[in-house]
Amino acid sequence: MDLLIVERLDAQVLQWLQQRLQVQHAPELWREPRALRQALRHARALIASPALRVDAALLQQAPALCAVGVLGNDSTATDAEACRAAGVEFVQAGAGSAAAEAEFVVAALLALLRRVPVLTEDGVRVGRELGGITVGLIGVGAATSALLPLLQAFGARSLGYDPAVHASDPLWSRWGVLPLPLRELVELSDAVCVMLPYYTRYRGLIGERVLPYARPDQVLVSLSPASLFDEHSLADALHSGRLAAAWLDDAEPGLLGRGQPLHGLETLQVTPRLAGLTRESRRRSAWTLARRLVELLGDGAPPACDFSPTQPGGLPARADLPASG
Repeated sequence: MDLLIVERLDAQVLQWLQQRLQVQHAPELWREPRALRQALRHARALIASPALRVDAALLQQAPALCAVGVLGNDSTATDAEACRAAGVEFVQAGAGSAAAEAEFVVAALLALLRRVPVLTEDGVRVGRELGGITVGLIGVGAATSALLPLLQAFGARSLGYDPAVHASDPLWSRWGVLPLPLRELVELSDAVCVMLPYYTRYRGLIGERVLPYARPDQVLVSLSPASLFDEHSLADALHSGRLAAAWLDDAEPGLLGRGQPLHGLETLQVTPRLAGLTRESRRRSAWTLARRLVELLGDGAPPACDFSPTQPGGLPARADLPASG
């Protein structure tokens, strides 16, 4: 068997795959461990449900496996390090949700800026406009690339920071973004958008070293896991009013529980990973993933398991995003 699909898939994408590969489509198989182990014995590639934990133990049960794919950006259940150690390519289709995430960020910024009033020089409390403000972008990726032209259309100025991208990288000038150290970016931005992929080394990155220096009345929108933030520092910034409001779209269970630093904050909004969850983004992601797997497996011969990891779309411009089929 070429491909085991343990995930619901668009009918057109599934048909296209079935015309090119030997496919077993069993979306509910992740609930049946014994049947799953049996199916994995001969699978060369796997499209996994976000609910299926792909770790070293599961990979040991799949001796022929050379690629694992996950739709969208919810890949927290897949152990990328275990895949790499097993010689299995981890294929993500995160770029398919870039346009949806960019739209979500703009909508969140507009809502926060207009809904959370600030005091004018003449003592009137009013909302603000996105046009003409400075937006700090933390994290370089497909969603950032899709967001930039939207911000530019509103007339917003963009600053940028990514711990993995040097300030001298030509990417910044190509995008028309001024790169700055993290603290300076936070000091100068009216709004901050966090779209940084999460790695354990980034845990608490946005905390006491930067948040106390936020520009007054700043608003913050984050699509990154809340673990990037130091909860106490974020709570202090919101309590003090230094941050006018924040919107987190990826929060761990219990983050807002009673007794937690962020509990009961009226200026904090949390949503359950809604940014990339659209009909269109799911379709784009499915086509991106399908085409990559056919590229890997479509010659009919077992590929060598020495693939380099496939990043979630690299840094494509919007025009580079895959067609929806």
